[in-house]
Amino acid sequence: MPTKEQVFEALSAVNDPEIHKPITELDMVRGVEISGDGVVTVFILLTVAGCPLRDQIESEVAAALRDLPGVTGIKLNLGVMTEEQRGALVSRLRGAGSAQGDDAHAGHAHAQGMKPIAFWGPQSRTRVILVASGKGGVGKSSITANLAVALAKKGFNVGLVDADVWGFSQPRMMGVSGRPTAFNGMMLPLEKHGVKIVSMGFFMPEDQPVIWRGPMLHRAVNQFLADAYWGDVDFVLIDMPPGTGDVAISVASFLPGADMVVVTTPQETAQKVAARAGKMTEQVNLRLLGVIENMSYYECAECNEKHRIFGEGGGRHLAQLLGTEFLGEVPLDQRLREGADIGVPLVVSDPASPAAEVLIEIAGKIAKRSPSLVGKRLSLLSAGGGGHKH
Repeated sequence: MPTKEQVFEALSAVNDPEIHKPITELDMVRGVEISGDGVVTVFILLTVAGCPLRDQIESEVAAALRDLPGVTGIKLNLGVMTEEQRGALVSRLRGAGSAQGDDAHAGHAHAQGMKPIAFWGPQSRTRVILVASGKGGVGKSSITANLAVALAKKGFNVGLVDADVWGFSQPRMMGVSGRPTAFNGMMLPLEKHGVKIVSMGFFMPEDQPVIWRGPMLHRAVNQFLADAYWGDVDFVLIDMPPGTGDVAISVASFLPGADMVVVTTPQETAQKVAARAGKMTEQVNLRLLGVIENMSYYECAECNEKHRIFGEGGGRHLAQLLGTEFLGEVPLDQRLREGADIGVPLVVSDPASPAAEVLIEIAGKIAKRSPSLVGKRLSLLSAGGGGHKH
């Protein structure tokens, strides 16, 4: 006959599919009964009623116990956590490695009426990469999606925040839909291609316009960053709206010392506009990581020549102007656009294609760069113009 200890040990290999921690560690297993004829009954508490991944939890629990010696049958008794139990779970998850443990960081956030960002504190190992552009139409969002997936394929834990509140596109580009599970002030990001994702697109119809001004945008961005449970995340990529408006200022104030990558095209006009986004880092306590040139050329399959349709050298010139690294030039590829439309990034569908190879190489360069030494200072935009280091 199996023992309760053996059953619990087997269940410790089952992770909650949204939180990615063992169900035993999350106190979801509330009891085990073993009958005399070897039937094991497991009492499991789901985090919320109508849990979207209930079936997956059931099947994985059954699979974990099926081959245990002496088990002749499995019964699952599913319930739902009480408000008190959910609160205890959130406190435990937030407490592990959370910036809320840093009094100065948390105090500053609360003084602004905002929640502290759990993954962003003086001791954090998380790298935040803001992907920005001077104007729309340069392929910033598709570059962001492919870089996020490329980093995940390299074995990193990656989060993706769609901060382009007015022009959200990551749900379509990543091929994910639905509404994140939320309870007790904590939201569980949706996941696709190994990347955890939060977007305004999960909360409103794709064709409905977002007509918000500064304060509402500020609070929405804070909720995306602070309410989402990212876990032990190595990289958080943020798809920024074009330009240097309210959202860019808010993100910089929440994540001082974060890195920024600027996306441009070879065209001189696009390069000059992108320069404004790059120079913004000097004023809002960010670190400029480099420049990516998209739509650099079209390689003719028949003549094997590179046709530089939008001009040449804009990205390199911008990098020189800003005093930063030129990370690479991404060629025009119809499959890059098609992948964005069907929700399968090119680095997944055809990683050997020229555009995907460049994007994977750029992701490698980003991964190798050392973290910012800014020390994640309090924002220069805070009341009183502080900028104190922890």
